[in-house]
Amino acid sequence: MPGAARSRDGVPRLKRPAVLLKSFPPLLFLLLLTGCGPGVPAGTPASAPAAGVTATRTDWPLPATGVAAQPDLVVAPDGRVLLSWIAAEPGGLHVLRFAAFDGRTWSAPQEIARGDDWFVNWADTPHIAATEDGALWAHWLRRSAAATYAYDVVLSRSGDGGSTWSNALPVNDDGTPTEHGFVSLWPQSPTTIGVAWLDGRNTAGGDHAGHDGHGAGAMALRAATVDSAVQKSAETEIDAYTCDCCQTSAAITDRGPLLVYRGRDAKEIRDIVATRLQDGAWTSPRKVHDDQWTMPACPVNGPQVAARGAQAWVAWYTAAGDMPQLRIAYSGDAGDRFAAPVEIDRGQAMQGRVGIAVDDASVWVSWVREDPQGQSLWLARYPPDLSRELQRLQVATLQGRGRATGFPQLVAANGGVYITWTDAVDSKPQLQGARIALNPM
Repeated sequence: MPGAARSRDGVPRLKRPAVLLKSFPPLLFLLLLTGCGPGVPAGTPASAPAAGVTATRTDWPLPATGVAAQPDLVVAPDGRVLLSWIAAEPGGLHVLRFAAFDGRTWSAPQEIARGDDWFVNWADTPHIAATEDGALWAHWLRRSAAATYAYDVVLSRSGDGGSTWSNALPVNDDGTPTEHGFVSLWPQSPTTIGVAWLDGRNTAGGDHAGHDGHGAGAMALRAATVDSAVQKSAETEIDAYTCDCCQTSAAITDRGPLLVYRGRDAKEIRDIVATRLQDGAWTSPRKVHDDQWTMPACPVNGPQVAARGAQAWVAWYTAAGDMPQLRIAYSGDAGDRFAAPVEIDRGQAMQGRVGIAVDDASVWVSWVREDPQGQSLWLARYPPDLSRELQRLQVATLQGRGRATGFPQLVAANGGVYITWTDAVDSKPQLQGARIALNPM
């Protein structure tokens, strides 16, 4: 199969090196507030937000001190915002920590796991989740062999609020020295967790295993359920031929978990695909939109999904027609069909790295841009039907370029949204956060 190179947002790369926590270029914040109409690139003249309310930004101090990166941000069933991150310690040791925010204060950071055999990377990052029984769940990546991309997904559970954690369960137990990652977690039931991951067992072993045809087979998408005893069941292969290194994303609809990912076919078309777990089986994967993006390497730029009841929204990056674009599409039937997408941004500066969150009145989308002046982090707000753009904010301006800033994380809670991203202070990676609240005009 073709595709010896991989890419970041369409820029060819021979391979994606493992990125350990190390010094990044310094980043600089600039707090700007603008607004513009649907599909208008960021940086155009500002227009007024929708009448009645306006979104305002404030700093959101985080408990992750010292060298920290690879954040994840989720909302627990009790409404708390959970933040996880990887910290670095001397001797090549990595530590996965988390803390909870109740709307006013943070809990003390707690350790989930530590190790010197982890695969730590800018794009394939750990996740945290919570189930209704009060349990916490977390996954990370552990090396399985000497090859650069030989690593497994492991999962752990805490039943006491994070004080102690179970032994790590190998989610993929195929035993092949290949790539396994880009995980999604979701509450399958009040006591069980669903997990999906990209799985390289069908590719040959070696330094490039699982990377765009460097092997006997292709990357696949698999899923399973893990119970409160940390036992896996109902494992299945959802798709045998997927893009090999784009994030997956899951959200709960009233008809079951909706999972989205970047597909791949024999013509190297890499569009966004959705499937739903319904009555114990995954529906046949269907495209969210027929972008027809032909891309002979992985863009390392996955979709994000949010849902409420039967409504679902998917946001994603594409460069169909050699034009980078950020799109969002709406479904009113839990992901069976999606309306024509709305374009949020376009142009060579548009990098994707999308986030999405939904509250009672708004759909929020975040993304990253990069031009000769540096990177910037943006946020746009829409009504649920995506009929118009209500407001656009520039959350931060960053000096860091390329992969240094990773993938920002976005959630809706407490009457607004929270966003976190990787920054640099004294050339060391640290986490920064902002809260965006809706206020009367």
